[in-house]
Amino acid sequence: MSKNTAVEWLVDELNKKIDFIPLNKWDEIRDIVQQAKAMEREQIIKAFCEGYDHDGDNYDGAEISYYNRTYKGGDK
Repeated sequence: MSKNTAVEWLVDELNKKIDFIPLNKWDEIRDIVQQAKAMEREQIIKAFCEGYDHDGDNYDGAEISYYNRTYKGGDK
């Protein structure tokens, strides 16, 4: 079962509260949300890497696997 990130939670909550957004603003909003999700993904991966310590072992993709498994519901 995947978890929501903080950005995904925020988007869900805003969708519940906002009744109307002009059509001409959707592309701009979508771009901002995608930028925030990308930034958050990098922060999660960086935190994993900084906290990962197995006697100097290389992550070897473990950080991406962790992110995908935890927040995307799979290991892609």
